[in-house]
Amino acid sequence: HDSSPPHFKLQCPLVLCILSHMVLLSKSHIQVNKTRCRFSIVYLFGEAARKENRRSLPSVRAGEYEALSEKLKRTEWAPDYGPATFVASWGATVAGARKFLVAYNINLLSTKEQAHRIALDIREKGRSKDQPGLMKKVQGMGWYLEEANIAQVSTNILDFELTPVHTVYEEICSAAKDMNLPVVGSQIVGLMPLRAVLDCADFYIQRDRLFIVEEEHKVRLVISKLGLDSLGPFVPKERIIEYMVERTEEDKRLVSLSLQQFVRSVGARTAAPGGGSVSAAIAAMGAALGAMVGQMTYGKRQFDSLDSIMRRLIPPFHQAMNELLVMVDADSKAFSCYMAALKMPRNTTDEVKRREAAMQEGLKQAVAVPLSLAERVNLLWPCLKEMVIYGNVACKSDLQVAAKALETAVFGAYYNVVINLKDITDESFKTQQRASAMLTEARESANAVLDTAERKK
Repeated sequence: HDSSPPHFKLQCPLVLCILSHMVLLSKSHIQVNKTRCRFSIVYLFGEAARKENRRSLPSVRAGEYEALSEKLKRTEWAPDYGPATFVASWGATVAGARKFLVAYNINLLSTKEQAHRIALDIREKGRSKDQPGLMKKVQGMGWYLEEANIAQVSTNILDFELTPVHTVYEEICSAAKDMNLPVVGSQIVGLMPLRAVLDCADFYIQRDRLFIVEEEHKVRLVISKLGLDSLGPFVPKERIIEYMVERTEEDKRLVSLSLQQFVRSVGARTAAPGGGSVSAAIAAMGAALGAMVGQMTYGKRQFDSLDSIMRRLIPPFHQAMNELLVMVDADSKAFSCYMAALKMPRNTTDEVKRREAAMQEGLKQAVAVPLSLAERVNLLWPCLKEMVIYGNVACKSDLQVAAKALETAVFGAYYNVVINLKDITDESFKTQQRASAMLTEARESANAVLDTAERKK
């Protein structure tokens, strides 16, 4: 079986460890001790493979358990770990790394045979070596789902970045249309990465010229476009892997605290969260105000002529708002790394060197986060200068607050850079001049926005 543990904080591109057992062992066989482990047969596949003919899991598993004893006699199938000795009660283990597999089925009102014909055309393997399929890194077959009384083209998408989920869906819809077969939704089996969902959303937003910025709305769009709830509820918090992980980690994040809790944590007798986290929070609120003014302008009848401008200006504020929120915790974690280094032992020369190296690395992180915060904020000034010209005049004060909030965030970032920079010994890392230039830019840009707002009636 393949098992893909959903317990990791995942980033894309995503690589997971997979265990595939060629024989199901009973509890009595699973004894972990040095004597027996020496005889384990292990093959590596996927990105962990040491030989090209082992990259594909099906090629490693060819012949299954019954052919393993003969397979082990061939030099090219010597195990990556363990002796080439067949042990009937053990079989072999295949371990590897690959991108997250998306198990995705498309529903058809058709026969099993018709669904399989489509699967043969779209899967990478195709019908034969002479008739390859249309889509790379896609496995597929047709079957009939008795409990739902429909046929399905069942696919495994092995690389959703190379062949996105929406590409598979649209291609199958096209093939079904050619055969006069109706597509009635689709189904995700197990979990899927958030990136795969958002890639689908971006495709439909661009294709249909939609304007959607909220992540929640993008997820809803994909559920609707692909019909993911056709055979049962598709609950994002239970089906999107990052959302499941967040449910177990959200209590540890500063941004998951209520405003009251966050303020009180800042006011507590602890060094973190401090000015850096507060600067990031203020920056996020400044960006949010920019997005809010755009939303209060877009879609209103009296501002119809400005819709195209608002469609262009709102997304940068919305994206920055989310990215700046992440920095609230990033700043606190960076400073915590430095504090942890301070507590390292220094009883020997080696310990002193390790402690000093860890302290320097912690200080560099403590500088890098506010520096990136200032850079991120300063990207917003052109949008804010334009928003104050075209935005709803009734929201003028909100843009004035946004300007001061963003300026304050860069002000805070600058002084967090300065205070940590003085103890960094690496001269090539000195970035005070760069930070000073960004503070000057923020002050001048904020004043420009405020001047324009004052003139606006």
